[in-house]
Amino acid sequence: MAAIAGQRIPDVAGFAPRVAADSPKEAGKALRARLPRTAHAAFTAPADRPDAVRAVEESNAGRVTGLTPIRVGRMAANPFAFLRGAAGLMAHDLSGGPVTGVGAQICGDAHAANFGLYGDARGRLVIDLNDFDETVFGPWEWDVKRLAASLVLAGRVAGADEDTCRAAALDSVGAYRRTMRLLAKLPALDAWNAIADEELVSHTDARDLLGTLERVSEKARNNTSARFAAKSTRIGPDGGRRFVDALPVLRRVGDGEAAAVAASLGPYLQTLQGDRLPLLARYAIQDVAFRVVGTGSVGTRSYVVLLLDHRGEPLVLQVKEARPSVLLPHLPGLGFVSEPEEHEGRRVVAGQKRMQVVSDIMLGWTTVEGRPFQVRQFRNRKGSVDPAALAVDQMDDYGRMTGALLARAHAHSVDPRLLAGYCGKNDELDVAMAAFAVAYADRTEADHADLVAAVRTGRIAAEMGV
Repeated sequence: MAAIAGQRIPDVAGFAPRVAADSPKEAGKALRARLPRTAHAAFTAPADRPDAVRAVEESNAGRVTGLTPIRVGRMAANPFAFLRGAAGLMAHDLSGGPVTGVGAQICGDAHAANFGLYGDARGRLVIDLNDFDETVFGPWEWDVKRLAASLVLAGRVAGADEDTCRAAALDSVGAYRRTMRLLAKLPALDAWNAIADEELVSHTDARDLLGTLERVSEKARNNTSARFAAKSTRIGPDGGRRFVDALPVLRRVGDGEAAAVAASLGPYLQTLQGDRLPLLARYAIQDVAFRVVGTGSVGTRSYVVLLLDHRGEPLVLQVKEARPSVLLPHLPGLGFVSEPEEHEGRRVVAGQKRMQVVSDIMLGWTTVEGRPFQVRQFRNRKGSVDPAALAVDQMDDYGRMTGALLARAHAHSVDPRLLAGYCGKNDELDVAMAAFAVAYADRTEADHADLVAAVRTGRIAAEMGV
């Protein structure tokens, strides 16, 4: 039989070269010589670090003034809550620390409460990262360190001893490292789709979490637009369904503001895949209300829009203001320079789709009166675990589960072989980042104490318990 001659096919931009010059795994290992994994243990507050109260005041700039006391009150609740609202301050702190120079699409706010359940297109529950307001292309280490530090703080708030808190941080980094090594060994397509949600508990040995996850899942299945609409709307004199005030969290808006939000949904449709449009064409816009959102986002403009189909069944969309990522000012000095964003809502949506395995089919963006917004389903069977309320014996399980999810998310934008090469087989990185997490948790507790003192003296206004 005659030999078959090989075709001379040139390399094509956007694809891997046919013959790779270097091994990504070896390149990752080589990074250890420049930045030893033990270096990640260090935390020293930068000399130009603002005090905690000033940092909170600066982060309130541009928000709805009347709502900022709610944000301050939520951050003052406990040190973990303070961390949740202080992504910008932590980015400032991390910018003076060690980085490998390897970039990925990062969440930017990967604390332990920003993982949760939501429904896919068929109504099945998915668990993944679920908040992307700060997402950027940046140092992968920042997400891992924020997760680890948040677990220490959540554990302390939950009443866990220091060994348990440190173990949760250590296990989260260990799960990240082991998951990245697993993904590096798989065929590319298998790695992209690896660790289905039904395999997550066994992969991370998180069996102590099973009961908690089952309870959260059951609650999430009932957390729908229909249930929210039933609680938050009433039939008006004209026979139409309207939102009712539930101050300070939900309030009706004037006709002009409501019309501007409703009109913005026209351009929003252009950001969706075409196959979604016939579905939305079966809904009519009924009403708009302003709704206060979570700790980090309180004070940003956020609306809920009630849609009804021909049977009167509701679909609620959230139209949420998208501000520039608080990480952006701290990245250029580290060599992470991005093109200016054309639209902050687009940035959030693109980052979310790059990191999640499955994203909301209604995810898009728009502009309301000159401000950028993201649009998504509201109450799309969402559910979450409160890490600060976990039993002590569940903290390490939750750390391992979230660490694995974070690795899966990062591996969609950076070659897992490169990070696996750097992270390595042993626990050197785990130990170092756990030490950082404890040190940063101590710093955050001091920041929180400063904020509480400022609230007590009246330096900064706070509305507690909202």
